[in-house]
Formats: sequence, structure tokens, C-alpha cells
Amino acid sequence: MKRAAVILSGCGVYDGAEIQEAVLSLLALDRAAVSYQCFAPDVRQAHVVNHLTGEEMGESRNVMVEAARIARGNLKPLSEAKVDEFDLVLLPGGFGAAKNLCNFAFDAENLEALPELVEFLKAAHAAGLPIGFACIAPAIAARVFGEEGLSFTIGDDAGTASALSKWGARHEARSVTEVVVDEKLKIVTTPAYMFGDARISEVAAGLENWVKATVALS
Repeated sequence: MKRAAVILSGCGVYDGAEIQEAVLSLLALDRAAVSYQCFAPDVRQAHVVNHLTGEEMGESRNVMVEAARIARGNLKPLSEAKVDEFDLVLLPGGFGAAKNLCNFAFDAENLEALPELVEFLKAAHAAGLPIGFACIAPAIAARVFGEEGLSFTIGDDAGTASALSKWGARHEARSVTEVVVDEKLKIVTTPAYMFGDARISEVAAGLENWVKATVALS
């Protein structure tokens, strides 16, 4: 059985991993007969957002502790992820990908990803593992693999695409159910809830296609 490393960025669309994207990704992996282990960095969230009001809250939370809610407690620190134990890597989206895994939400001009994440992704890439990025997570792919000429999508947001293309990556517009497969780099991207008005069934279809395409490269 193939095995996937799934990297989460907290719990909750506005300050962590997008819960529906994360769960639908895990479901798609299970349907594809791929086992998985969830990981998250053991770091403090950039901030905490009240998901009822959208306002920032004056408290502190840990990305790994929050992500464990999605993984039903079966989650390990990203520092323990070993490339040789997996066949593919997936990163669902949510603002946590742009706030906790990188700083795109705060400083797009000087985009940098979490060093331990960059180290893991580069090791996985060097080992030939396919990597999937969903929603805004392709911002990380554009920064880490842009100089290799990455082809990617975040949907049809021209402003975001332009900001990410400065790193050398080439954006391709796609609908919520579609994916971009960079066969040379073995990287697969899909927009998911970058389309904020998308129905959950559409996001589910897109993530199913995303997982299938990533698995097929492994």
C-alpha cells in the first residue's frame, strides 16, 4: 500500500488548515487505498481568528496541537517526517498555509516558507516523491520550486498569480474541479476554496482529481 505524508497548518480556514479541504483530502486518499500520516510544525500560530466574526483574538495557539483536531490526535511533528517512509506528500490549503507555513499572507513581496518545511519538501522532491499543493498552498510551491520553472494553479485570481509568478513559476488558470500536473517536477496543484463561492461538492471533486493525479505520479 502506498503511503502519504499530509502536512497541516492548524485547524480552521482563517488561521489554520481548511478543515473541509483537509478532511476531503484524507477521504480521497482512503478511497484510493493510500494510507497516510498527518504532520504539522510545532510552532505558534501567526494569530488566532474568531471564525464567527472574522476578528483576531488575543490568545496564542500551537499549530501542531490545533492540527491534531483534524487528524483525530494521530499527528506527528513535521520534524519527525522521514522522506523514505512515504510515496507522496500533500499540503491542503487554508490561510494557515499562507500564515503558519509561509508568510505570503503578510509579506507577499518577500515570501519565505518555514525552513523545516522547505527542507522536507526539497528532500521529498530530490527523492522523486510527487507533491500536491491545494488552495493557497501552491504559494509555497511557487517559492520553493519556481526557479525550476514550475507550472501551477491557484485558480483564476490574477493578482495572486502575478505575485507568485515573480519567483519563476508559471501560472495556469483552472476551475475548482481541475488540476495542473507538472509532470517534470512531479507537482500537482488545484484551486479548491480559492474559489470562495465553490460548493463543497465541487471542492470534493477537485480534491479527488488532485489526489488521484498525485498518486498516479508515485
